[in-house]
Amino acid sequence: MATALLIIIFLTFIGLGLPDSLHGSGWVVIREYMNVDLSYLGFITMTGSACTIIAALMSDRLTKKFGASRVTTGGVILSAAALYGFSVSTSYPMLIAFAVPLGFGGGSIDAALNNYVALHYKSRAMNWMHCFWGVGAGISPLIMGHFLAQNSDWSMGYRSVSYIYIGLSCLLICSMFIWKDKKNAAAAPTDAPAPAASTDAAPTAAASAPATTTDNTAAPAPITLRSVFKIRGVVFVLIAFLCYCAMESTTMHWASSFLFEHKGVNEETAARFASFFFIGITGGRFLSGIISDKIGDRNMIRIGIGIVLAGIFSLWLPVRTEIMCLVGLVVIGLGCAPIFPSIIHATPSNFGKKNSQAIIGIQMASAYTGSTFMAPLFGIIAENLGIALLPVVIFIFAVLLLVLTEKLNKVVG
Repeated sequence: MATALLIIIFLTFIGLGLPDSLHGSGWVVIREYMNVDLSYLGFITMTGSACTIIAALMSDRLTKKFGASRVTTGGVILSAAALYGFSVSTSYPMLIAFAVPLGFGGGSIDAALNNYVALHYKSRAMNWMHCFWGVGAGISPLIMGHFLAQNSDWSMGYRSVSYIYIGLSCLLICSMFIWKDKKNAAAAPTDAPAPAASTDAAPTAAASAPATTTDNTAAPAPITLRSVFKIRGVVFVLIAFLCYCAMESTTMHWASSFLFEHKGVNEETAARFASFFFIGITGGRFLSGIISDKIGDRNMIRIGIGIVLAGIFSLWLPVRTEIMCLVGLVVIGLGCAPIFPSIIHATPSNFGKKNSQAIIGIQMASAYTGSTFMAPLFGIIAENLGIALLPVVIFIFAVLLLVLTEKLNKVVG
């Protein structure tokens, strides 16, 4: 049953990745239909991100009250409705309005599943789950492209993804009996966090069988934000998350412009090379899943940051050869791959199971904050100081990430 549920979680994470690249892949046609400027896409994505942050901050209260299965299912249903709403939108304000439930749905799914897998599965499963997010993010442009080729029918691109979400909703509803929500609520420990050394050792037990506790088990009370911030090391992990997602988002959004304007790579090649960053992340998370249980979360983070620094060095070299740019982006993607899943998976061990949902929710909020605001901020930097600073900015975030995660390790023991 644990394996069957994990497969369902993987499929749900494919779905979670679908909307992330759906807007951008169809926006050129959508904006013409809506008669708005190209920049208006930013208001849609920022609205969705703001709602995602709110949902992540609410995740501890919702999950302890309803359970991860219900929160995830509700998030998928809400996202399905939002995506269908995008498909029938006839004005720009409607797009903004439907970005709200899409953001709430995505944030609920993300926080609930990250905590559930961190509690009940090995590090391998966490890395592979995030690998499947990359699969979804890579599939959605193909879906939108297929319908754009048929009379520029962008609405069917959204509608087809909403149908996928409806299918996921049905699958999740049918699988609710195999989740371990009640056991997690009843067994939430009240003692101190487990020794942090466990994050560097291979787990010895596989996911246990589904719980058989009764429904009258009282869920623990949600933890307030003030209480979370009083836990030693939380500030370090939150800033580390912000740095990681700022680094990832900046690379993701500006690599193509950097290659074209600074390295002299032609536009078509630059766009194609930028996609190799995603290939590096997706492939890297699959490979990380194979070795992470033996190496441990902390060492996976260290190795990932080291690989990122090597990739930055490739981009930094004062040469104008395309092959070094390609190598640099792939290597940065490979290095980024294990960092996010490993920090998440180590949360119950670093801070205790009873605190994990609250802390992971805030981690998600911090991550989305970094992703949302750093890319446009670097645009201002690039406009005033030059796009050549991209490797410098990524390097600064990578070094900060290393310092903060090592400080966290010392604080939690």
